[in-house]
Amino acid sequence: MAPIVIIGAGPAGLTAARHLVAGGARDVTILERNPEAGGLPRFCGHLGWGVLDYHRLWRGPAYARRLVQDARGATLRTQVSVTALGPGGVLELATPEGRETLTPRAVLLAAGIRETTRAARLIGGTRPWGVVSTGAFQEMVYAGGQLPFRRPVVLGSELVSFSALLTARHAGIRPVAMIEEAARITARRPGDLFARHILGVPVLTQTKLVSIEGTGRVDAIIVEENGVPRRIDCDGVIVTGRFAPEAALLRGGHLALDPATGGPQIDSFYRTSDPAVFAAGNVLRPVEHSGQAAAEGAAAAAALLRDLAGTLPAPAEAIPVTPAGALRYVYPQRVFRDAGAITLHARAATAHRGTLRLKAEGRTLVERRIDALPERRITLTIPAGALKDIGRVALELA
Repeated sequence: MAPIVIIGAGPAGLTAARHLVAGGARDVTILERNPEAGGLPRFCGHLGWGVLDYHRLWRGPAYARRLVQDARGATLRTQVSVTALGPGGVLELATPEGRETLTPRAVLLAAGIRETTRAARLIGGTRPWGVVSTGAFQEMVYAGGQLPFRRPVVLGSELVSFSALLTARHAGIRPVAMIEEAARITARRPGDLFARHILGVPVLTQTKLVSIEGTGRVDAIIVEENGVPRRIDCDGVIVTGRFAPEAALLRGGHLALDPATGGPQIDSFYRTSDPAVFAAGNVLRPVEHSGQAAAEGAAAAAALLRDLAGTLPAPAEAIPVTPAGALRYVYPQRVFRDAGAITLHARAATAHRGTLRLKAEGRTLVERRIDALPERRITLTIPAGALKDIGRVALELA
């Protein structure tokens, strides 16, 4: 029996493995379905990685290599897919050698995220070659040395959209536009100014992609700018962002999922509804940067070590936390009264300036003023002892 199996060898999973090994855990196994470990940073050749966890500024591949190197005390198995997760953490695997069953002491889900596809976005038009996700585009450029197009458009304005712009610049590709439906970019400003004035890419806000044209490959797209149709000539479309947790393994299974995050529900020790299964990183909710995912991997490792030592509070002692008001979601979805200070993470459904309040039985326990934008992480720390004699709490943005 392997005491701990980690599903996913990205920043969260590899960081968790490093901390588990450093904490004395034996026989830690990491399962990765791809041929190489390291997660998404492997194909992000621009700077911006490692700042929060290593306090260094690296390119993505260097960061991925360091993560793998530092997890070397664990057993890493690549090209292994988990096909089923059963009660108690029983795993069914598909490996190059055939099917296999594992019965670990505990499982950590760190499977990461995926971008929403063209089909899921209901984009009309023909189906020509040249429509790719950011991940596929970056793998083509950095791993394959390919130039899939010369003049694409970038759909979306999240951080990953700007990563796509930097990858294009590295390859000598000149995007003709970045398209965003909202009135402002999703990433922090001055990202739009960087795109326009440094990279020379027009940023079109309040612009909706209606359809893609082309036969063999992309010829153009049709957009609506403030409701007015317009044709933009291009030879490709990079469909970026709108991330969702990689939770296909969990759908229809026994774990409780949060309909708002799309990921598993957890308590403040990263336990799911199955006490043998923990979860950390971007599988918990739509995308956060690698440093946040790594931090959650480290925190989950600390909880797993406590679980192995038998010092975690019983799951039944947790009390539920629900989002209210203008909040889209909150996690952890369950907290403990006597577990010290606990930080809640949330996001707003829309841009909102107001007060973030933790409420219970008509009382406000903690509050602070915030100016929230969608896709920005909101946090509120519950002081130790604040939940005494409380049976249920709500985090409200009013």
